[in-house]
Amino acid sequence: MGKEDNMTSKQILVTVIVAVVLGVGLFFAVPYYKVWQQEMSGRAEFAKAEQNRKIKIEEAKANLEAEKLNAQAEIERAKGAAEAIKIENNSITPTYIQYLWVRQQSELNEKTVIYIPTEANLPILEAGKNSK
Repeated sequence: MGKEDNMTSKQILVTVIVAVVLGVGLFFAVPYYKVWQQEMSGRAEFAKAEQNRKIKIEEAKANLEAEKLNAQAEIERAKGAAEAIKIENNSITPTYIQYLWVRQQSELNEKTVIYIPTEANLPILEAGKNSK
């Protein structure tokens, strides 16, 4: 029995020494782990910020390209209007203005109320109203 007690006390001693070594190791390792963890967190935040910056740059480039295309379209519309005026002998007639107004109304696809003055300067309010 003496030998078994001796082995048991040796095992206990080894277990205590291992526990102390592990405890001391953890005591020193935990702060280093926290520093490492903070460093990795900082790197992740930096990478996310860099990605967001790249996204904003690409969005700005797309907006710039869209604005350039819109400007080109506006120039083409102006050229078309200038050509139309040339066709009208450099003058816009009341008939042409009426045509443009009618075309605009048909593009809107909305019902427009038009008040036409009468002899007494009172509009006819219910003339031609649809009952649908």
